[in-house]
Amino acid sequence: MVTSVATDHTRMLEKCKTALGFAAHQLNHLTQSYPEFFPMYTVNGKWKHGGEAWTNWCEGFLGGQLWLIYRHTQDTTWRERAEHYCRLIEHRKTDRNVHDLGFTFWPTWKRWYDLTGDTTKNDVVVEAGRTMGLRFKEKGQYLRSFVADESLFIDIMMNIGIVFYAAQQTADANLLRIANQHCLTTRRTLVRGDGSTSHEGIFDTQTGEFLRQTTHQGWRGDSAWARGLAWSLYGFGTAYSFSRDVRFLNTAEACANFYIEHTPAHGVPPNDWDEPNPALPYESSAAAIAASGLLNLSQLTGDAARASFYKGYALRILDTLTEPEFLAIDTPGWEGVLKHGMYHQRKGLGVDESVMWGDYFYLEALSKVVGEIDF
Repeated sequence: MVTSVATDHTRMLEKCKTALGFAAHQLNHLTQSYPEFFPMYTVNGKWKHGGEAWTNWCEGFLGGQLWLIYRHTQDTTWRERAEHYCRLIEHRKTDRNVHDLGFTFWPTWKRWYDLTGDTTKNDVVVEAGRTMGLRFKEKGQYLRSFVADESLFIDIMMNIGIVFYAAQQTADANLLRIANQHCLTTRRTLVRGDGSTSHEGIFDTQTGEFLRQTTHQGWRGDSAWARGLAWSLYGFGTAYSFSRDVRFLNTAEACANFYIEHTPAHGVPPNDWDEPNPALPYESSAAAIAASGLLNLSQLTGDAARASFYKGYALRILDTLTEPEFLAIDTPGWEGVLKHGMYHQRKGLGVDESVMWGDYFYLEALSKVVGEIDF
C-alpha cells in the first residue's frame, strides 16, 4: 500500500509538472503572438477574436500565470514579462466600474510584492482594495456588482480578500466592517441550506430589503451554477483565512460538500447541476477553481479527516484535468491550456473553449501540488 501511494504521488507530480511545462509553451505563444493583449476566452481555440467581453474582469489572470510560470522555472524572462503585464494594469487600481479588482491585483501585484517586499507594490494592492470598498451599499450591507446598485454577485466573494487585506494593512476598522458584512450578507442571501449558491441577489435600494435570487449565467434563478459555487467555496475559505470567523469556514465546507456530492466521479461539473440534459457535459474552469479552493480548504479545516478528503478530491480533479481530453497538449493549433471551459452560455460567449480564469486557477492548483506556492 505504501508503495502504491508513493507511486500515485509521483505520477501525480509528474502530470502536474508536464501540464505546467505545456502551459509555459502556450503562454510563450500568447505573449509573443499577441503582445500586450489581455484575452478572456478563445473562439475555436484561438485567443484573438472580436467576441463580446460583457465586462472587464480578466486582466489579472495573464500576469498571474506569468508569475506562476516564473516560480516554476526561475527563468527571469518570465519575471520580466510578469512585471511588464503588471505595469500595464496599474491604472485600474482606481477602477470603480467593476467588482473584480481582487481578480485583477491579487494574482499580479500581490505576487510581485510577496516576492520582493517592495512596499510600493503593496501600496497598489491596498489602493485597489480600498477602491473595492467604495462599492458598499449601507442599505443592504453588500458590495454591489458591476451590473447595478441593487445587484449582488456570488463572484464578489472571490474579490473580498483584497478588501480584508487593505483593511488589515491600513488598520481601517470601517473597511474591515464592510468586508465582514458583505460576507455575512452573501452567506444569508445567496448560499442555500444545502450548500448550493445563487449567482445574483436583488435588493430594494431604498430599504435594503433582499428581494430575490436570480442568475445571468446559470440555468435558472433557483438552480446551482457550477462556477458560482466554486467562487463561493474558494471565497468563503479566503474570508475565513482573514477573519477566522468560523461561519465562513462552515459555509466554504458546505459549498465543497455540495460540489463533491453532485459532481460525477471525475470531478468536473456541467455549467449548472440542475439543468436537465445539458448539451455540454463539462465546465472545466469551475473544476479548476474548485480544485484550488479545496486545496486551500484542506489547510484551513481543523479536521484531519476532512483535510485529507478535500485534498484527495482536489487531486482527483487535477488528475482528470491533466488528461488530453481537457489539457490541450494533443490538440494542434489550440492556443489555451485547459479545454471545455465556459464563460457565458446564455450569451454564447466562450462556450466549450479555453478561458483565462480557468487557465489561471488551473496553474495555481498545479503549483500548489508541486509545492511552488503557498496555499
